[in-house]
Amino acid sequence: MHKPTEGSVVHPSRREFLSGTAALSALAVAPRANATFDDAGGTLPPAFLALKPLGSRIHPITADEFQGRIQHAQKLMAELVPKYDALFVAPGTSLYYLTGIRWGISERLLALVLPRTGDPIVVVPAFEEGRMREKLHFAAEVRAWQEDESPTRIAAAALSDRGIRTGRLGVEETAAFTFFDHLRNAAPGFDCVSADPVTIACRGRKSAHELELMRLACEATFDVFRAMFASLKEGMSQEDIGKLVEGGFSKVGLHGGALVLLGASAALPHGTIKPQKLKEGDVVLIDGGCAVDGYASDVTRTGIFGKPPEKVARVYEIVRKAQDAALDAARAGKLSGAVDDAARKVVTDGGYGPDYKYFTHRLGHGIGLDGHEHPYLVRGSATVLEPGMTFSNEPGIYIPGEFGMRCEDDMVIAADGAAQLLTPGFAVSLEKPLG
Repeated sequence: MHKPTEGSVVHPSRREFLSGTAALSALAVAPRANATFDDAGGTLPPAFLALKPLGSRIHPITADEFQGRIQHAQKLMAELVPKYDALFVAPGTSLYYLTGIRWGISERLLALVLPRTGDPIVVVPAFEEGRMREKLHFAAEVRAWQEDESPTRIAAAALSDRGIRTGRLGVEETAAFTFFDHLRNAAPGFDCVSADPVTIACRGRKSAHELELMRLACEATFDVFRAMFASLKEGMSQEDIGKLVEGGFSKVGLHGGALVLLGASAALPHGTIKPQKLKEGDVVLIDGGCAVDGYASDVTRTGIFGKPPEKVARVYEIVRKAQDAALDAARAGKLSGAVDDAARKVVTDGGYGPDYKYFTHRLGHGIGLDGHEHPYLVRGSATVLEPGMTFSNEPGIYIPGEFGMRCEDDMVIAADGAAQLLTPGFAVSLEKPLG
């Protein structure tokens, strides 16, 4: 459920946080009295010692792949009815997806202008041109603008010079309103529309290479979480546990983090500002992940510090069965909303309905270069599922004042049959959430 920031790192988010470790033993989450986590020395507990960097297992996206993405986008632009004449893409993950360029967002516009045919155009501040050219993976026309010039007028002039003065201009969804507003004023002959029919169609279906990177991110997340659960001690704060997770990701050579919720605070899916200390009988909910070459994982595991009360164990079983139902419902050709329906029925039939009473959020979100991206698994959504689409599968039950339970894994729509997990496997038990 957590949402990584742009690029290959996962920074603490609005919720205050945000490989190869087969040798890590599958230890239960058991209380250890009279101990607190002290990171003053910067050392990690023994369970983290087996963590190793992914190293040569990571194969970055290639220049040929970026070129292929540009060509695929142009093909989609030509196939749409009505056709798209050009795309306008400002810095963000869609810019990276199409070009391999990572660029910070600022008041100085760098933009990709992609005509339906021909080389892409990159509009860049003149003093940044050299840096931008270093990042280009393929042939492109570069239009530099000086500080006293309008970059959107430069973009419009570049299209005009190609004979493109009217038509449909797709604007990528994250482009700042100021750039959109200036663009439509600079290019009044165009109908400025959403680029979603192109960008979502491109990014929604992952290639085998993208899936490989996502599986590595999920595997690394499992390894770090497994070490973290094995290292819990009574009296730890959520900040202590969060530091362990960050340290574990650092040890495998990645940036990552997690939302940590203990006891009754886990009934709030996105957490609380109230301080928490781990004690006997607490539910321990860890939600986080990392990114490998920009591709994200998003995993939640809920364990128990000690022995689970009967009610907690029963709720865990309901949530896990909801995950199974969602995985089976997530099939090519089905509607995205039907996957939420399948999971929500299990929760409601288990006594925790109706609707959003205890299962308070949608089932899942698309995942890839963004931790949350199109399409979404939510009631009523009518996206037709296609092979290669990737989602979180994260049903939950949240009982105010008592505890919350969420199990979250990542999955990919298969060509035939039920969806396939990108994570190494579903939760094993409350006592051993990662085996």
